Amino acid sequence: MEHVPAEEIPWNPAPEEHFTGRVWFGPLSKVDGGIHALAVQFDPGARTDWHTHPNGQVLYVVHGSGLVQREDGATVEVSPGDVVYSPPGERHWHGAAPSSPMMHLSLTNEPAEWEPEKVTDEQYERRSGA
Repeated sequence: MEHVPAEEIPWNPAPEEHFTGRVWFGPLSKVDGGIHALAVQFDPGARTDWHTHPNGQVLYVVHGSGLVQREDGATVEVSPGDVVYSPPGERHWHGAAPSSPMMHLSLTNEPAEWEPEKVTDEQYERRSGA
C-alpha cells in the first residue's frame, strides 16, 4: 500500500498546446496497463481542446461548475457529484464555467487523441451562454 497525502500530490501545469487558460494536472494513479486517474483543475473559463478517447472517458466532477460539449453541439452543465461518460471516439471538450473554477477526475485507460482545433473564445462563449 502507498499513501500520498493531499499536500504531496504533484500538481503540474497542463500542456498549453492542448488547453486554453490555466489548467493543472494532479496524477492519482500508478497502475500500469490499467485505469489512469487524473485530477484536473480548471480556472474559470479554462478548457480542453477538442479531443477523443480510444476507449472512452469518465469524468467525475469534484467541485465548481463546468461544461462538457460533444461535436454535435449537445452541451451539459456539470456540478459536484456529476458523472459524464464520453464513449470511444466521441469528439468533445470540457472545462470550467465562465465564472467558476472546476475540478474533475478523469478516468481513462488510453491517452487522449488531441485534435488540432482549439475551442475558440467565441465558440466557448456561445456554448456557455456567457
